[in-house]
Amino acid sequence: MTDITLAPIQPDQPSHLMATYGRQAISFVRGRGAYLYTEDGTEYLDALTGIAVCGLGHAHPVIAEAIAEQAATLVHTSNLFEIPWQTAAAQKLAEVSGMEEIFFSNSGAESNEGAIKIARKFGTQQGVRLPKIIVAEQSFHGRTLATLSATGNKKVQDGFAPLVNDFIRVPFGDVEAIQEAALQHPDIVAILIEPIQGEGGINTAPQGFSYLEEVRNICNQHNWLMMLDEIQTGNGRTGKYFAYQHTNIVPDVLTTAKGLGNGFPVGAVMTQGKAVGLLGPGSHGSTYGGTVLGSRVVYTVIDTIQKENAVENAAVVGRYIVDQLRAKLADKNVRVRGFGMMIGIQLPKDCAELVAIARDQHKLIINVTAGSVVRLLPPINMTQAQADDLLERLVALINSYL
Repeated sequence: MTDITLAPIQPDQPSHLMATYGRQAISFVRGRGAYLYTEDGTEYLDALTGIAVCGLGHAHPVIAEAIAEQAATLVHTSNLFEIPWQTAAAQKLAEVSGMEEIFFSNSGAESNEGAIKIARKFGTQQGVRLPKIIVAEQSFHGRTLATLSATGNKKVQDGFAPLVNDFIRVPFGDVEAIQEAALQHPDIVAILIEPIQGEGGINTAPQGFSYLEEVRNICNQHNWLMMLDEIQTGNGRTGKYFAYQHTNIVPDVLTTAKGLGNGFPVGAVMTQGKAVGLLGPGSHGSTYGGTVLGSRVVYTVIDTIQKENAVENAAVVGRYIVDQLRAKLADKNVRVRGFGMMIGIQLPKDCAELVAIARDQHKLIINVTAGSVVRLLPPINMTQAQADDLLERLVALINSYL
């Protein structure tokens, strides 16, 4: 292998990158499991995992071996040809998701774009001239033009008008608002929601996951597609393979990405029931969707999650972390919520500065979302010992802040 050493970036050196990120002044050169390392070998506990992407931790040996072997064999041929690894990956994903048809994309935003197209195709076939989709306030569905239009966050929409029309916004968890929208808009064809709003602050509906059951009933009543965005909640994150599996319902359309490739860029939009067959030849596509390499990664990630019982581990260790946080921070006026390895700690004041304090003083990587929510997205295969390490650093951080 060619040995390439990158020269250190100088503070006054111009960057040719678009300034679309407020980057932290740190870089990591390697990772192993739940830990990241800088060039000088300093170790950081990663409780963010690439924002819920590396569910099996960094540099998992089985996945790394599959990527290296496939990259040295065949990376891409295009969807003009049969791709056995894609067929096998779809079979694996269908088994764990309960869905029937699968289209592989490159990201969560692309997967949600596919879901929006499916909804419009469904509406058109029902004779609806301008199909509308119900979405939720405080939601996040992506940054493409259609998905940021569906997103319930004015900040990400600012400056990109005119937005894509025909999204109807309702409060998250408000079933009555959905019913009212149905009365006012006879051209609604679908509802697109997250089981848990990750970017919105690890928000669960007031009625918990039974909200999904109520939405399913409404969709059945009105002949709408029930579409779930499980970009962040999928792939074992909440202690079930998909969060909707905490209930007895099945959506018509399901999207996922993030943990699907454990760091490799890949997503999927899935259908079952009345959503099957809506997209046919020529109606959708992707040059890089479901490449040989990407498909092998998906197959390997799902297979590894199953063999390591990582979903069950996420449920058990995630519950332990939540219980310990509630006990250790009982006198701090905080609210701890979440399922599995998707945990939010609502502080009584804005706390964006905790990201830097955690990193610099506690060697802990976290995220703050919705202004005052410390968001934890650790590896779903995190051990009890690693969880205790996380708790020690995090509790010390919050105790020193409040």
